[in-house]
Amino acid sequence: MGEELRLYSYWRSSAAYRVRIGLNLKGLAYEIAPVHLLRDGGEQHSESYRQANPQGLVPVLQHGQRVFRQSLAILEYIDEIWPTPALLPATARERQRVRALAQLIACDVHPLNNLRVMRYFDHTWHVPQSERDEWTRHWIVDGFTAFEAMLVDHPSTGTFCDGNLPTLADCCLVPQIYNARRFGVDLAAFPNIVRIEQACLDLPAFDAARPERQPDAPAT
Repeated sequence: MGEELRLYSYWRSSAAYRVRIGLNLKGLAYEIAPVHLLRDGGEQHSESYRQANPQGLVPVLQHGQRVFRQSLAILEYIDEIWPTPALLPATARERQRVRALAQLIACDVHPLNNLRVMRYFDHTWHVPQSERDEWTRHWIVDGFTAFEAMLVDHPSTGTFCDGNLPTLADCCLVPQIYNARRFGVDLAAFPNIVRIEQACLDLPAFDAARPERQPDAPAT
């Protein structure tokens, strides 16, 4: 599998952030192809980018001549192609738990506060910024409350969401915590989430994936 990897990414996209973490955990070299989600109405809406992803979303992973979409599907793809270190545990029961935690974030929390939702609230319904921010905080807190409950006193919870190695769940959780901090969510009620975040960010793979470390991040 010596074909080059190119990740179409935006520095502050949670979904792209997940995939950057996964690629880094695998120790894979990849090129970042920045897609600015705000410039000129959003480069993701251009005809050329829509050919790569008809949804007009990031990330997209190009592996050789093949193109892959949807962050969780991309993460499972790279886990199957490069199985070590694994992003999913060894048993079906443990894999189900990790997928459930990952999907809680990726399917139930993140879609409610991503850019296209906020722009629709702004441009179509003219919802004030303060109300949009409160919407975002509400759904993050709602999701984190459930996520924390799934971690507390569970025998599979370890240094990370599941055991003592990072998994798909951690790849999804850390970017959502970044969003939570960005919107001023009080994380005091989520000690396990905060503890796991710190354990993740202590690892070079997570640290290198941080939004502010991306080549398309603003200088300030």
